[in-house]
Amino acid sequence: MSSSDLAHEQTYVSTLYDRLAELEERARQRLAELPDDADSPPSVRSERAALATREVEKLARYRAAETGLCFGRIDLADGERRYIGRIGLFDDSGDHEPMLIDWRAPAARPFYLATAAAPMAVHRRRHLRLRGRVVTELRDEVLDSTTATPGDATLVGEAALLAELAAVRTGRMRDIIGTIQAEQDHVIRSEHRGVLVVEGGPGTGKTAVALHRAAYLLYTYREQLAHRGVLVVGPNQTFVGYIDQVLPSLGETGVRMATLADLLPGVTADATEPAEVAEVKGRAVMAEVVAAAVRDRQQVPAEPTPVTLTDRHPSLAYQAEVVTLEPADCAAARDAARATGLPHNRARRVFTDQLLTAVAGQVAGRLGDDPYAGESLGGGDAPGAGVSLLGGADVAALARELRGDPQLRAAIDRLWPQLTPQRLLTELYADDERLASAASALPAADRQRLRRDPGAGWTEADVPLLDEAAELLGDPPAPERAAPRSDEEIEYAQGVLEIAEGSRTIDDEDSESELLSVPDLLTAEQLSGRQTTIDTRSVAERAAEDRSWAYGHIIVDEAQEVTPMGWRALLRRCPSRWLTVVGDPAQTGRLGPPTDWDAVFTADGAAWQLARLTVNYRTPAEVMTLAAGVLARVGPALPLPRSVRYTGHEPQLRRVDPAELTDQLCTLLTQEVAAVDDGRTAVIVPTGLFTEVAQAVTAARDDAATHDDPAMLEHPVALVTPLESKGLEFDSVVLVEPRQIVAESTSGWGDLYVALTRTTRRLTVLHTGELPAELQHTLEDL
Repeated sequence: MSSSDLAHEQTYVSTLYDRLAELEERARQRLAELPDDADSPPSVRSERAALATREVEKLARYRAAETGLCFGRIDLADGERRYIGRIGLFDDSGDHEPMLIDWRAPAARPFYLATAAAPMAVHRRRHLRLRGRVVTELRDEVLDSTTATPGDATLVGEAALLAELAAVRTGRMRDIIGTIQAEQDHVIRSEHRGVLVVEGGPGTGKTAVALHRAAYLLYTYREQLAHRGVLVVGPNQTFVGYIDQVLPSLGETGVRMATLADLLPGVTADATEPAEVAEVKGRAVMAEVVAAAVRDRQQVPAEPTPVTLTDRHPSLAYQAEVVTLEPADCAAARDAARATGLPHNRARRVFTDQLLTAVAGQVAGRLGDDPYAGESLGGGDAPGAGVSLLGGADVAALARELRGDPQLRAAIDRLWPQLTPQRLLTELYADDERLASAASALPAADRQRLRRDPGAGWTEADVPLLDEAAELLGDPPAPERAAPRSDEEIEYAQGVLEIAEGSRTIDDEDSESELLSVPDLLTAEQLSGRQTTIDTRSVAERAAEDRSWAYGHIIVDEAQEVTPMGWRALLRRCPSRWLTVVGDPAQTGRLGPPTDWDAVFTADGAAWQLARLTVNYRTPAEVMTLAAGVLARVGPALPLPRSVRYTGHEPQLRRVDPAELTDQLCTLLTQEVAAVDDGRTAVIVPTGLFTEVAQAVTAARDDAATHDDPAMLEHPVALVTPLESKGLEFDSVVLVEPRQIVAESTSGWGDLYVALTRTTRRLTVLHTGELPAELQHTLEDL
């Protein structure tokens, strides 16, 4: 590439950065010019808050774009040039000519799809590499259809892609906007408005594609998604930390990133449990178990139940202080409450009202026989006045009076308690009788797996069950009286009323009409109660605190790990059923049958499509040759993704003495860290060996870390289990005791396949016994 080309591009890129700086300054000025809203009416404050939010979002996008602002250019056959970058920029002329085209815009698509065989009117594609604001390298492709061969359609921008793949890992996933390939682009820009299921083997870019699809959808459908937001769900917190900078780097900061364990506000699910227990909790039948547990708490006594009332009821002054809860009355009240279709806690009011009415009827019957009882109800002076007062209104008055009786209220609570999801599951798990009743569809051994002490913490597998319970229980009814307003709010409302009163005309005051003014209808306290506080939280922040939030779009990564109960919780949060679901059946680590997409989505009424990614950009061909035997064991019909490159580093299989395993490992790590320079090395260890190996390695090396360190992936050496390594990538991987990984669970072959395919460059397998036969082959053996 000539120096004049480099100088030309540097001049143009500098112009783009100057324009970006102008836009940033304008956004800052608009923010500074917004007046103080403290004394403004709520409608004005709301409008200004929305303006401020938009300017803040603009600034966030501008700042995100500063890194690698422009990365490409296409020259069209008609002489037009289009520069492609992170955001769209227009000049300041009246025509607003485009200076930089957002990578998500239709006009940028030929940059990703054009090939010599199908040039899409593109004569030349240029990749620009920047360091800061300096153009350091240019790579050109001339798309000449006269010399095209079928192989030309394989990779787009091959040189730039391979250069990116060879770069060392940093512990954080990078965006791929400069090297998106054609099959990835088709998924990112898919217009399917139902569930898009994307399957792909290791290294095919599933996660990157899913995140870039989120950015594309927010760009294309911003009006639809801005208010509802996008939820991205990953398999664990390490993974979420690994990917959490991708969308901000693309200028999208309003996306919520979470795991299934994070879905329920107020619940911390950080306890652990055996995989066999999690498998039971994840089954679809558990939805009926939770529903049965709720129904079991809506009881009818087998025998009439006497309740001794407290001495607080004027109406009962001359009557016995014992009432009876009759089974027939309780059953009728229960049936009436269930018939409403309301959640348990909301229907409790119906149950209580009907049962209290029945009890009040008992009391009314007694009062009808008492000539003096009418005095306590406010009746006449003559004997027998009580009889004339035993109408429906009086029964209702008695029911209201009885509602406050502590003993009667406690009896009703036992029959239809107000429940939280936590209380429901805690008491279910801790009681053999409750489990036997609610979980009768489960074998006794599975019910025993669910059994646990009340003080145990919540696990990730509990969260979908708690969410199911929350859906069936509902929130408790709102209190009849709102919380008192602050003095400041009441004073503000009083001022509004005075203004309203002052707006009346003299004619109004002098007239004899019955017209009422605002102060005639509202007190200051009532008006202040109608004012709402302006919510300045982001969509992601508000959604995270609202269990019932309905997202505009949900992206689920490592979707093969989601259980049937997990899918119920996710689909509940997306009524539109607009989801992007990415995964690989071969990498399933959970127990239980493999995910059946048709069973998950068609049964739910969602329209779904399947797309496949077939090219492995991450894992070298040498490593995939070794992993092929394991994949054949996982699923003989599953396709092996095609690697785009060889690195020249054959996987190393080293047998060591058991007594020297950790010493040999530490020695090997010194070599691997040096071999990958500033890159990242992972030690993937079976769960049963993890504590022993991690203690030895972290004691010997101060650059090694485990998942206990939130910054684990920023260390040169990370120690992880196969499950923790899912979705991650490293320059070098040292895999310890593959046979034990296989033996630890029924999904052991899938775990081994995951562990083998995490590397971008180098793989070493350390083992103390015989290797599995599946690791002793070549592709010709398969």
